[in-house]
Amino acid sequence: MIIFGTKGYLYQLAILTLVCGRCGNPSAHTLRKRVTKFTLFFVPLFPFSTKYATQCTFCAAEQQITREQADQLLTQATPGDPGQQAYGQPQQPYRP
Repeated sequence: MIIFGTKGYLYQLAILTLVCGRCGNPSAHTLRKRVTKFTLFFVPLFPFSTKYATQCTFCAAEQQITREQADQLLTQATPGDPGQQAYGQPQQPYRP
């Protein structure tokens, strides 16, 4: 008996301040990456679907975007800007 299936992973890439297309409020939006992987015996082997989306934290509206749009939003989300936060950015090492 072979057991196979899929498993989804959700990564939060950044938090951006944007104007929502649905509610019109300038609010925080999370930039998310959803990866679906093929599993064999509950071991994830390879990804076969990757989707990007932004979600408004005010009205919870979610909008699917392309990879190019997600990359562009990530370049806009620099850690030095107020209201913009990018995850996975290298940090300065701690030196006492």
